[in-house]
Amino acid sequence: MNTSPIHHATNGVDAHLAPDLLVRMHELMLQTRLLEERLITMIRQGDGYFWIGGPGEEAFNVPLGLLVNKGEGLSHDYLHLHYRSSGTLLALGAEPIDSLRQMKSVKTDPYSGGRNFVGHYSARKWNVVPISSPIEVQFSMAPGTAIAQKRAGGRGITIVQGGDAGTAEGDFATCLIWASRPGNELPLLMIVTNNSYGISTTYGTQHGEPRISDRGKAFGIKTATIDGNDPEVSYRELQKAMEYVRTERRPFLLEAHVSRLYGHSSSSGANFVEDEVDGLARFEARLVERRILSRATLDDMRTRMTAELLAAYQKVREEAPPDPSSIWDHVFATKNVNDGGAR
Repeated sequence: MNTSPIHHATNGVDAHLAPDLLVRMHELMLQTRLLEERLITMIRQGDGYFWIGGPGEEAFNVPLGLLVNKGEGLSHDYLHLHYRSSGTLLALGAEPIDSLRQMKSVKTDPYSGGRNFVGHYSARKWNVVPISSPIEVQFSMAPGTAIAQKRAGGRGITIVQGGDAGTAEGDFATCLIWASRPGNELPLLMIVTNNSYGISTTYGTQHGEPRISDRGKAFGIKTATIDGNDPEVSYRELQKAMEYVRTERRPFLLEAHVSRLYGHSSSSGANFVEDEVDGLARFEARLVERRILSRATLDDMRTRMTAELLAAYQKVREEAPPDPSSIWDHVFATKNVNDGGAR
């Protein structure tokens, strides 16, 4: 794992978040973890073609989704995410069964109609820009919505997220440049969730900088590096970074250290990694210690959610794949209604 120093930019304040917020965050973190584990089970049973997701990133991605000003249009936040963002989608209000539908490639998949693989979300009603497989391209697209929001005014911001290995791509540098041009700074929150690996290549063999966030300083961009495995730290620091971008209309680069609990993807086996920090387990121990939730309550929640996901999986197994004729749907902007041909 990456051992570079983590700066907790909390200006000396470490007050606990409200108990009801902590309970809600835990519920979503647990739901996200169990969803990812169900997806891994599906791939092993042949109910999908490939799995990639974010077990180990729940403590960061859930607070992100809870803090987003969700909605459609320039007055709301735009999200350019990547394929490890299931916790953010669930926190926005997505239904877990829809991720199972995308894994199974059935026509009821609301994100791609069964035409894309798991974790590739798209939700116009929440300004979630379609997630794509090529690494880091979202960092080239994000300045576009940020420029539109700069012109429109208001408090809407653009949020773009990717991994540490992707910062080697030119798209990341493009985003740094376009976000920071003097007199044309953009309301753009750049997030790097650093899990210390690029597939099988370790962070320490690729990065000469002590922290990825340091790369923003050369562009005059305010930065922070945080412990993304702690949901309270993540919530507070995201809240501060987002408020800075909203009010100052300037970019912020936030690096969050997270874990990769089941490896890179199904191509690497998707087995549990024992020596990674489990943010969910650590958070549950904290909730028990503070007497916010009991161990019995936590166990009951896990049992209930596991049963709900099993029932959802059994439902999805009976749903139909997309009809071959739908292959042209959403490919072109319009259709000629007279002959049904794509234009």
